[in-house]
Amino acid sequence: MTSEERRAGRAQRRREAREAHRRERLSEYDNFERVADYNSLYQAYKDARKGVGWKASVQRYRSELSRNLCKTHNALINGEDVRKGFIAFDLVERGKLRHIQSVHFSERVPQKSLSQNALMPVLSNSLIYDNGASRKGMGISHAIDRITLHLQEHYAKYGNEGYILQIDLKDYFASIPHDKMKEQIRSKFTDQRIIHLAEQFIDAFAEEKMKEMAQFKEAAMEYGEEYASGLGLGSEVCQICAVSYPDKVDHYVKDEKGIRPYARYMDDSYIIHIDKEYLKEILEEVRKIYESLGIRLNDKKTKIVKLSRGFTFLKTHFLLTDTGKVVKRICRDSVTRERRKLKKFAKLNAEGHMSYEQIRAAYQSWRGFAGKKDAYHTIRNMDALFNRLFIENWEYIPYIPKTV
Repeated sequence: MTSEERRAGRAQRRREAREAHRRERLSEYDNFERVADYNSLYQAYKDARKGVGWKASVQRYRSELSRNLCKTHNALINGEDVRKGFIAFDLVERGKLRHIQSVHFSERVPQKSLSQNALMPVLSNSLIYDNGASRKGMGISHAIDRITLHLQEHYAKYGNEGYILQIDLKDYFASIPHDKMKEQIRSKFTDQRIIHLAEQFIDAFAEEKMKEMAQFKEAAMEYGEEYASGLGLGSEVCQICAVSYPDKVDHYVKDEKGIRPYARYMDDSYIIHIDKEYLKEILEEVRKIYESLGIRLNDKKTKIVKLSRGFTFLKTHFLLTDTGKVVKRICRDSVTRERRKLKKFAKLNAEGHMSYEQIRAAYQSWRGFAGKKDAYHTIRNMDALFNRLFIENWEYIPYIPKTV
């Protein structure tokens, strides 16, 4: 046996040992009993009600908490369907219309238990560090910090010369194929009850589409395969699945190509490199991998931009200066929307439909977001508008909630 063969054998044994250790460490989460346990459901209820405890549906669930948790526990143990359908509505977020299918609170509890006690610990185990969407302790702030670090590291090597490849996915949530997503879940779990429960939550969105097509039965039959795709924006299980689904792309860029300045936040990602032609080659390879996953790139938003010109990522405009400073500014659209929102709030306040305390809390939320950017003058001008609308000429108007 040659030295190369011995090295290859040792490497193979190390890989097998790491895989065995990983399986052993994750085996505790490959257990349906942990998901259906009463204590797990109670913890899931406490986490699910955070921030929405004032809602009538949450209060109704809480009024008979023990009964509801026991009912969910028994339904899970007996293999019954715990899905309750959707509450569908449209939401305009940052100027973009989004179709939301929110699950009922009674279904949100078992979904969160499944997420906390199975899906998230197992699926997130293989995620790269620079994939921070929907992960505890990460989020948008983590993504902003990482791209700032990547820009600083690039400047240390090349100055502000170079390019950034920005990749955007077209209708990402609506395009994820159910069969491929299920394959990924089956490869991670052996407990068939966990697999079945996760697949039920995934299939619910295809079933909802087919209900909408019920009046066109022939079309529904003909395009049945097309409707077996897409995840909803209002489901925690779908959020976790969407975060982990393109993991193959992340590891291709990070591991196979050895590119450090890469990160993905749900359907937005970027690669920083000194060579524009190299980025074009990477883009074509990434496109092929996404196509194999059933996902298409948004060609209008996928582009290569020179770093010295600045670019926008996660609604923040970045500029790498000649001195190496990373300037982060608020997008103009965000400022415009906030100004319009404040003026609308002023009208609602004058009509007695919105209290000053509610308006102040909403504005402080935006101000906290803006305070993390290089936006001193923008915040000062927005504060002036807020004071002009609600402080200088403000008279106390008692808050009278709308009655049905």
